[in-house]
Amino acid sequence: MIYWDIFLAFFIPGILGYGGGPASIPLVENEVVDRYEWMTVNEFSEMIALANGLPGPIATKMAGYIGYEQGGIMGSIIGVFATVAPSLILMIVLLSLLMKFKSSPRVKKMTNLVKPTIAVLLGVMTWGFISNSYEGIGWLQTLLIAAAAFVLLEKMKVHPVYVIGGALVYGAVFLA
Repeated sequence: MIYWDIFLAFFIPGILGYGGGPASIPLVENEVVDRYEWMTVNEFSEMIALANGLPGPIATKMAGYIGYEQGGIMGSIIGVFATVAPSLILMIVLLSLLMKFKSSPRVKKMTNLVKPTIAVLLGVMTWGFISNSYEGIGWLQTLLIAAAAFVLLEKMKVHPVYVIGGALVYGAVFLA
């Protein structure tokens, strides 16, 4: 029964929490603190503070921690699955509809309009990263890291994990 309760405690906020993890925090708090009484308000706020200090989405960190506290490893797995299940189900339904109507002129036009939008959004994000890097370490270091990453990724076909790891090591040694 505890696994079903864990599932419901995170699936319902996943459906209703439009806006991602931060929007679902009050909904999860309602389930965990008020409905099931697994935590006090103080314990929940401490857990949120700890989860915010770790990398990754807040909703899955909450689900993993609370699920583990209530049901062990299986509870953690169920909590995380319940958190991502609404998005997963919606994506499967939308992609199946898209695949069903992929030959439709309207769908083709829609996908052709989405591609430039994504390119612009990625460009804006990239510019934000570059300007933050410039402010933090200057143009020379930014240009050096970008050029090295380009050569390693595009010319030498090094796996991105190694390039990111190398950039982290470079930053820790030379920029800290």
